[in-house]
Amino acid sequence: MRNFKMTLQYEGTRFKGWQKQENTDNTIQGKMEALLFRMTGQRVEVQGSGRTDAGVHAFGQVANFHADTKMSAEEIMRYMNDYLPEDIAVISIKEVAERFHSRLNARGKTYCYRVLNTQVPHVFDRRYVHVVGEELDIDAMKSAAEYLVGTHDFKAFTSNKRSRKSTVRTIETIRIEKVESASMELLGVQDEIRFWYSGNGFLYHMVRIMTGTLLEVGMHKRRPEEVAEVLASMCRENAGELVPAKGLTLMEVRY
Repeated sequence: MRNFKMTLQYEGTRFKGWQKQENTDNTIQGKMEALLFRMTGQRVEVQGSGRTDAGVHAFGQVANFHADTKMSAEEIMRYMNDYLPEDIAVISIKEVAERFHSRLNARGKTYCYRVLNTQVPHVFDRRYVHVVGEELDIDAMKSAAEYLVGTHDFKAFTSNKRSRKSTVRTIETIRIEKVESASMELLGVQDEIRFWYSGNGFLYHMVRIMTGTLLEVGMHKRRPEEVAEVLASMCRENAGELVPAKGLTLMEVRY
């Protein structure tokens, strides 16, 4: 059996997330496995680096699969892109060592969450951004984010209350930046704010809850130092809201 590593891009709007499910075939993993069965005649399991939720996008998701095929990596990539729907694409593929596993061997990930800080609706960005009408205090959010950087128990920042696995993770960096351009001004966008998170791993809904909490700081609904109290409480109810999935993109997986 040969082992292939793929880097994928997808717009997650119409999909029910990454993980295949019995009650729907409308998942990224499900689409990939169905196509590989068509290509090879074999039941192929595609292992992703992680499970993106319904509506979450990926710029650089990584997956791998084992298959008994004589096709080259280039031929597989060409075949898959010919038959995948237009909102999923394989942007690179290569043969790797038998023991490579996209999830188990991952050392870190980077996510980006996009916010439009405006009261004006934006038709063409609606699938990729969360719109916040209230003015946001960037400096306050940056101060609050500092409390999240480092190794902590992030139990307060996950929606999964029943998991017995460790909720300790390491956040390497959080970067909050305004993105301004002439073209965006023409569209009436005052500010696009991007929240960049890099870490060794993320819990279920963790990035979206952290972003919701930081946005509450930006709206002056809570003080920056309260984030440390939320961490220490290990109680989900003390953290901010779960912001919509559409603003989140998995940007990179590191090995």
